[in-house]
Parts: sequence; C-alpha cells; structure tokens
Amino acid sequence: MEILIISGLSGAGKSKAASFLEDMGFYIVDNMPAAMILKFAEFCAGGNGRYDRVALVYDVRTASSFTELFDVLDKLKAMEADCRMLFLEASPEVIIKRYKETRRRHPLARGTDSLGEAVEKERALMAPVKERADFVIDTSRTSTAQLRGELLRLFGQEGEKGGMTVNVTSFGFKYGLPLDADLVFDVRFMPNPFYIEDLRPRTGLDQAVADYVFQFPQTGDYMKRLEELLAFSLPLYAEEGKTSLTIAVGCTGGHHRSVAVTHALAGFIRDQGYQVLENHRDMTRGG
Repeated sequence: MEILIISGLSGAGKSKAASFLEDMGFYIVDNMPAAMILKFAEFCAGGNGRYDRVALVYDVRTASSFTELFDVLDKLKAMEADCRMLFLEASPEVIIKRYKETRRRHPLARGTDSLGEAVEKERALMAPVKERADFVIDTSRTSTAQLRGELLRLFGQEGEKGGMTVNVTSFGFKYGLPLDADLVFDVRFMPNPFYIEDLRPRTGLDQAVADYVFQFPQTGDYMKRLEELLAFSLPLYAEEGKTSLTIAVGCTGGHHRSVAVTHALAGFIRDQGYQVLENHRDMTRGG
C-alpha cells in the first residue's frame, strides 16, 4: 500500500497537486487530522486492493500537534507501508499575490494584523513538517503543467508514460480540419487507392488497401521519419504535463490513405507504451 501525505503552505498548490494525483490513481482525502490517519491506513489495508494508493492532505488547519503527525508517520513505516510526504511551498510574495487574486481568506488571518503576517506565521509553524518531508516542491515559478509533470515524475507508475492519452484520428481535407488537432499530417502525396477500381469501395482498414498504400518506397520512408518524430516528441509532451494529445492524419476524403496510416501510427504509439484512442472521422461518409 502506498500512502502519500500532501502538506505545505496555504496557497502553494496542495489542491491542484491532489487533483493531479487523483488522475494518477490516488484515492484522495482532504484535511484529515493526524489522529485519524493511522486508523484510515488500517482500513485501506483491508480494502482488497481498492485503496492501494492513498493521498492524504494535511495542512495547518488540521494541525494540532506535529509530534502526533510524526509519530503516525513512524508507525506507518513500521507497518511496512510505502509512506512518504510531499511538501509544497512558494515565496511569500507569490502566496500573497495568489490570495489577493482569489480573494480567499488565509486560515491564519484571524489573530494577525495582515495577510503578510499570516503567511509568515504559517511558514514558521510548518517548518518542522517541511524538514520531515521526503519531497519539497517550490511552486513560485511553476506552471500548472510543470507541477503535474513533476508529480508524474515523482509518483507516476512505470509504464504510464506520464498518463498522457494520444488520440489518433484520420480525416478528409474536403470536410475540414479537426478542430481539436494538436498535430496535423497530410498524406495526400501518397498514391491514392481511390483510382483502383477494386479498392475504391474499401477503406484503409482493409488489408488490401493497406498493402497498396505501404508498398511504395515513399510511404515507407515517410512512416519511418514520422515514427522517429513521434518517438522524440511524445515523451516531451508527457513531461510538459499534457494529458491528451490529438494527432490528425488527413487525405482527400478520409477513406483510404489517412485511415491506413492512422491505424499503423496507433499501433506504433501503443507499442511505445501510451494509451491510444484510434478514430476515423470521415471513413464512413459518402463521397
């Protein structure tokens, strides 16, 4: 069982981190007091694998005693649980700016004379937790995508390829470009099966059409270069934090060449370890 404690300064991005971790398969519980963590961990251990990955958000609002939290962490590790703690922080200037933009009230605002004083008070209070953390992320200059990418690097499971889904779709230029396409490849230069009477009523998913398209040297050379480009660029998209990438492959009508190439690309990308959705937008449309 994997247990991750998410802690840190108010306004540093704990809620965003929790939502990203939820997308990665963690079961999230917000604002859990330290006294309840151990019992909850015992409950999860008996959940038949349903709660194998749990992330618990712990911040200054639920902090009664950091000693109690540290005792719980030691007991969890004694249970042979994979227990780690992530601490998120940001500079006082950035946190103050974020609070002013959202107009939220800082949890320590009551009893202090200013927002700046509340931020500094929390920083001092949470210092022992930061010292105990296994990972510290400063979000002062970190974009949302960069934060997600860092969390994937630290806590993503092997083989997830950053959790990115690649949508590969064929289309016909005569019907317009897909509006959600991130990358568009034009294969209208390839010999067209439309002009072969036996192949015209078929689609690129038929083996005879695919064999025709891929028998030409220019098709093989193009596919080799395209696969090299994707093998290089897809990991960079995943590292940047992109959750979904749409690759559109177009020919004239979206029946033959684009369908065959899309199907081959989907198989290649899947072999690279990514989640792949294959679609053929215009394959069933009339001429």
